[in-house]
Amino acid sequence: MKTTQLVHHTLHYAGENLYRSDSSGIYYALFKRDGKQIRRSLKTTDKELARRKLAELRRQVNRITGDDAGLLPFAEYNKGKQKSKLIGGLAKRWLDVAAATLKPRSRQRRETAINQLAPFFRGVTVHNIRRREVENWVKAHHDSDRSARDFNITRDTLRMILDYAVEHGLLLDNPARNLKRRKEGKKALLIPNMEQFRALLAQMRSADGKRDGRRSADLVEFLALSGCRIGEATAMKWGEVNFKLKAFTVTGGEDGTKNHEARTVPLFPSLEAFLLRLRDSLPERADRDTPLLTIKSARKCLDNACRELGLPSYSHHTFRHFFCSNAIEKTGGHFKAVAAWLGHKDGGVLVARTYGHLRDEFSTALAQRMVFDEAQPDNVINLRQAANR
Repeated sequence: MKTTQLVHHTLHYAGENLYRSDSSGIYYALFKRDGKQIRRSLKTTDKELARRKLAELRRQVNRITGDDAGLLPFAEYNKGKQKSKLIGGLAKRWLDVAAATLKPRSRQRRETAINQLAPFFRGVTVHNIRRREVENWVKAHHDSDRSARDFNITRDTLRMILDYAVEHGLLLDNPARNLKRRKEGKKALLIPNMEQFRALLAQMRSADGKRDGRRSADLVEFLALSGCRIGEATAMKWGEVNFKLKAFTVTGGEDGTKNHEARTVPLFPSLEAFLLRLRDSLPERADRDTPLLTIKSARKCLDNACRELGLPSYSHHTFRHFFCSNAIEKTGGHFKAVAAWLGHKDGGVLVARTYGHLRDEFSTALAQRMVFDEAQPDNVINLRQAANR
């Protein structure tokens, strides 16, 4: 009888391409495809079920054609240009399909991840991708100073690309499937207080005429008073602000919002006053399709103002945090309402987790009200004394 050794198991021949472990009774498939041996546990001790699983495995392996998986590289770049561009390979096939549901920035992030992965799969066709190439990338990333967040984005991209290969019969298994995510450290939020915020706006507006100071300050003030993301803010039009109903609609323009859903938000009093001032400053009446803000980025002017005032280098997103922290304080910690204004779909979980220190402050303040030994009014009956009468 034929026998073979596989990972400390003695396997006995049980039929064509079918072997059985003498210790566990589990059946294994052993056969060759294009000169390469395929070895897989069929994860059953039932022989008839093992035969059916073997037949299905053979069908899957036969889908991996030599023309595709045997010749297709992981990624292919154009040569001879100053900046290389992804033009082909498995990664390009996946990216073209995924792009239908990705926003431009997300696509750019995935393409950057592919660029980081490509050197570790150079010269290896899809059919020959093994765990070794994946582990080489993991080790190189660990030895570098790249962040856990960068690792997780690249890891997720690799898994999706190789899952795509499996789904299309280009690869039998995904060698990155069990690759664990790394724990990302929580960064401390640097948010200006109200005095610093007002000083920042004044400093930016004082640079008017130099680097679009006034328009940059308008953008930063709108971000801080609305809680919008930068893409949502710069896509806003006057027709999406309803002063009569005291509400504004966030659509995100052509790119949409982060969760691809528009939201209607109350027109907060401070925001309403700002928008009225902004509207009154326009040289002519704005129609519905006129952009609310006339600048796409306040980055340069904001950096200069922060440097002049000795403040940290704040980003556009800082002022979404500024809005959120102030909203939590003003609403007494109503995380669910604040989350809805921000466009979160989790009912306030992320807001509560991110701003937990504020929640603790509210809890401490409320705890001071829990006083039970104060003098009672005359019209309050002591139940214990009443029961003893």
